[in-house]
Order: sequence, then C-alpha cells, then structure tokens
Amino acid sequence: MSNDLENKKQQVFNYCRTLLGDGMIDVELDPNHYEVALEKALGKYRQRAENAVEESYAILELQEDTNDYILPNEVMEVRELFRRSIGSRTGGGDGGTLFEPFNLAYTNTYLLSSTQMGGLATYYAFAGYQELVGRMFGSFINFKFEPVSKKLTIMQRPRGDEQVLMQIYNQRPDFNLLSDPYAGQWLKDYTLAVSKYMLGEARSKFATISTPQGGTSLNGDALKADAQAEMEKLEQDLANYADGSKPLSFVIG
Repeated sequence: MSNDLENKKQQVFNYCRTLLGDGMIDVELDPNHYEVALEKALGKYRQRAENAVEESYAILELQEDTNDYILPNEVMEVRELFRRSIGSRTGGGDGGTLFEPFNLAYTNTYLLSSTQMGGLATYYAFAGYQELVGRMFGSFINFKFEPVSKKLTIMQRPRGDEQVLMQIYNQRPDFNLLSDPYAGQWLKDYTLAVSKYMLGEARSKFATISTPQGGTSLNGDALKADAQAEMEKLEQDLANYADGSKPLSFVIG
C-alpha cells in the first residue's frame, strides 16, 4: 500500500510540474515544496469536505474494570456502541442472542400466518419490548469520546470482558482520496495552486534580475494572484459539493 500511495503522490507531482511548464522553463520548486503543497491540500480537504470521512463499524474489546480506551488516530467520531441483546434466536453459544425477524417468516410465524399470530403487530410489540428491556438493563452504553486524544471513556463499570460494536466515522486514507475521481482531481488542482503560490512568493522577492542582454522582469505577483484566485474557487467548489460530498439536508442555527 505504501508503494501505491507513493505512485499516486508522484502522479500529482508530475501533474503540477507539467502545468507549471517544467521542461520548457526552469521551475524553481524542490520535491519538498510539492510534498508541502499536497499536505496542505489534504489538510484543507479534510477540514472542509464531508467526503473526507466514511462511516464504518469496528469491534472493541471491553476489559473488566477498565473504562478508558485509546482508539486509532483515524477515528474522528464515535456515534454509538452496541452490545449483544435479547432476541428471537440464539447467538451460537457465544454469550448472547440475536433478533432477526425475517428468519421467522419462513416458519409462518409473523407474515404467512399473520391472521392467526398477530402478524406485524406482534413483531412491533416485541421490538418495543426489546428496546425497553435494553434501556432498563444496560444494552445501551453511555460513553464520552475525545477527538484530539482519541480517548473513549465508558461511563459504567465493565463487569467482565465483552465485545461491543462501535459505529464510527473515520478518515479516509490518503490513497483512497487520491484515487477518488472527484476528490482526486480537487486535490491535484489545489496542490497545483499552492505550488504556484509558493513559486510566485519566491519570484516576487526580486522584481527583476540582471542578464547580459539587460534586465528581466519576473512574474511573481501575477503567479500569486492567479494562485489565490484558484484556491478561492476550489474552496467554493467544496461549498457547492463538487467533490462528491453529500449536501446537508438542513441546518439549524
């Protein structure tokens, strides 16, 4: 995966060099400048774009009498913790039971014999019973998650070792973002704009240089103005969800 990521990054750097005219003129940027430009583009994208994160699920091993757990750096938010709960069939002898309503449809319990067994009303009542019992007897775990330290604190004392399921939002890896047909192109263009701004900053230090044929004017200020306009446009594209992010349905406040 590291080699694939390096190849993707090299494609971005070649894209920037070509559009800056490298090969036809001397572009004064070093490899470190392109690395910094891409890092800035990734940072801006992760800060502004919904498409920079993804929903996933992970297993957490709770330990007896242990309340604090450190999650990986990729985890941005923990939405909910799920414990094993009561249900309609056994969980294979691993310390819990599962509730799967559709596996009973084939045994004429709910759907096929609905007039005799109560049908969906029976299922609805059992689902409400399951939720009520869970709230009364600890199926729902209260917790606190600190995004900076990645520390997850369980607000109740674990009485033994237990597996729980976490619903989390985590950062998409750099390789996935660079491979995304929408986010990847945005990152290329923003890296190019930052590279152009750094090049303009360097050239604007000297308005002219002396040559045997006379003085030559440098285009540092023009490059900086062009780069600033491009970055503003690209950031506006994020606000318009041009990168494939999902728009918010509504905003309160």
